[in-house]
Amino acid sequence: MGMALVSLPFAARAQVSTVAKAVEFGVAAGAALPMSDLSTFYQTGFNGTVTVGFHPQMIPLGIRVDGAYNQFSAKSGTVGGNVHFTSVTGNLVYSIPSETVAPYLIGGAGVYNAAINIPGFGSGSSNKFGWNLGGGIKMPLSGFDTFLEARYNQVQGNGGSLKFIPITFGVMF
Repeated sequence: MGMALVSLPFAARAQVSTVAKAVEFGVAAGAALPMSDLSTFYQTGFNGTVTVGFHPQMIPLGIRVDGAYNQFSAKSGTVGGNVHFTSVTGNLVYSIPSETVAPYLIGGAGVYNAAINIPGFGSGSSNKFGWNLGGGIKMPLSGFDTFLEARYNQVQGNGGSLKFIPITFGVMF
């Protein structure tokens, strides 16, 4: 009986530490891989993301709002310059419950500002609709979570679309 009373606070603390936070803020960074037509003229670039996540208790479905920046530099031998995408997307996140490494699926849509800068030719930008779909793994640490994620992004354009996959590592607080 005495041992049960002593171990009760430890068991209660262990349960509390695995409960998902209702609201999380995060940052992530990584590589951005150009796909399809984008990969013809541009090489692997980089990504930076800020995120706010909302996770209702007792259900595996949450909402995440992401602001992201992806930039690609021109391949050598082409005209030069760079292209970048600044986006704000609303996403649904389906988490597979786990006490250690937790996989999840993510997908959503939003506004992507596509901007191009070519030295000697000028620059321009326009807002376009885009969507994303991917997955990742979330790893809880003491006081915060880390995640590794990959998402396919497609930005609609006039007569076609531009595609890229950012692979990011992030921290959620």
